[in-house]
Amino acid sequence: MSAALQERRNGENGRYENVRVVTDEGTNAWEGQVSWSPVKSAWVSGMYMAAIIGGALTFNWSAFTLFLSFSAITLCLGHSLGMHRRFIHHSYECPKWLEYLFVHFGVLVGLAGPLGMMRTHDLRDWAQRQDRCHDYFGHQQPFLKDGFWQLHCEVDLAHPPTFRPETDVANDRVYRFMEKTWMLQQLPWALLFYAWGGWAFVIWGICVRVAVSVTGHWLIGYFAHNTGHRTWHVEGASVQGYNVAFAGLITMGESWHNNHHAFPGSALLGIEKGQVDPGWWVLKSLERLGLVWNLKLPADLPVRLELKELCDERNFNRFI
Repeated sequence: MSAALQERRNGENGRYENVRVVTDEGTNAWEGQVSWSPVKSAWVSGMYMAAIIGGALTFNWSAFTLFLSFSAITLCLGHSLGMHRRFIHHSYECPKWLEYLFVHFGVLVGLAGPLGMMRTHDLRDWAQRQDRCHDYFGHQQPFLKDGFWQLHCEVDLAHPPTFRPETDVANDRVYRFMEKTWMLQQLPWALLFYAWGGWAFVIWGICVRVAVSVTGHWLIGYFAHNTGHRTWHVEGASVQGYNVAFAGLITMGESWHNNHHAFPGSALLGIEKGQVDPGWWVLKSLERLGLVWNLKLPADLPVRLELKELCDERNFNRFI
């Protein structure tokens, strides 16, 4: 199956699947142990300390403006359009150079390298669609405990599936380099910011931005799997997605998570009227410039037999 067709369904039973997650009869999503991850914890804690202490000592409005603008670039072009909608879900097409650039910006968010992000996303996606899954995958523990788990720990399943990315991705030299050096990807930007505005620009453009982005990613994950509005229900799934309306703008549309659970291959996340989706606005602008094409909408995706609409009066055709 080509990368463009990875939007994962089983043609025989009409159910959404992820072909990068390979299971067998003994695989399950609930038996496992959460353990502290020294590297992950040190990375996050270091960014927090630099952001809190350094941010207070170096604050100025120029540095704060850099934080806001570069956060918008890395979250929109990087995390949402590059890492999520393109690299993981193939929801639109673009030149390879643009994909590399966007995924690089996604790495700069500070969560993981491209293959690490794909693996984390796909295992969580697979686990949530099972009839039972570990609380780590579903953000089902109390708020502070879940925060500690997500920011400082990893889950080790007793009987995990095998993660098997597409050959063209696994063998891609650019992505392999990004994966090996994902923390170091911040350094060229840190040097540029230092030359531009000194330590204030480094602290606010790198450390504060990463600390806020990583924390925000966890917060949206927590609320988007626990509370909010739902239009769609995925039968058989132990964890449902919810739309977190107040965060649509600042998450570049990623907080419309019930929509994403329903139509994971859609390039449009804010599928209903009034659901702001800045990532989609940028994609449409790039489409007019000829830089992206074949943007997938919910109506372009295979019908999922397990997907049920909760509001019968709403019509799927409005998404066309």
